[in-house]
Amino acid sequence: MFERLRDALRAALDAATPPGDLRDLARQMREAVVEGKVAVEETRGAVARAEAELAQERQRLADAERRGRLAAEIQDQETVAVAQRFAAKHRERTGVLEKKVAALHDELALYERDLEEMRVQLARAERDRPLTQAERTAERAWRDLQAAGGTRPGVDPQDELLKSELDRSAREAAADRQLRELKKKMKKD
Repeated sequence: MFERLRDALRAALDAATPPGDLRDLARQMREAVVEGKVAVEETRGAVARAEAELAQERQRLADAERRGRLAAEIQDQETVAVAQRFAAKHRERTGVLEKKVAALHDELALYERDLEEMRVQLARAERDRPLTQAERTAERAWRDLQAAGGTRPGVDPQDELLKSELDRSAREAAADRQLRELKKKMKKD
């Protein structure tokens, strides 16, 4: 499932496809990441169900073995034979379920690795994608504004200093209000 999209991404990046194709590929990659998340969650559910089934089967095996021991203590050979047959079936089923749980854990690990790799590739594709005409125009306008002496929001250090000063002032005002409320309560008590 993931290999197809991963190969498509590599081919697109290697061929330096036009921006429209890269946007479409990024959309496909996002969809694949969503599908990957679903596959991981479904596999986790399958692991949980298989582990629960294995626990039940182990309990059945223990019950059959206990019944066989109890029957042997009272020398009931017929019940011992039946308990041994059931124990053998439960032992075999337990072995199969243990293999199933191990395989599901391996499959889950594979899906999680693939999903993480796809997330990294998607982030890289979105970060490294060529700018659209609108983005280039906006960037050029910001550079012109900054060259004329204007400031770009979020880039000016003075904006950050002012923001932190306002945050500090707000925290101090909140602390003063709380202190006044506490003093009022203490006077009432």
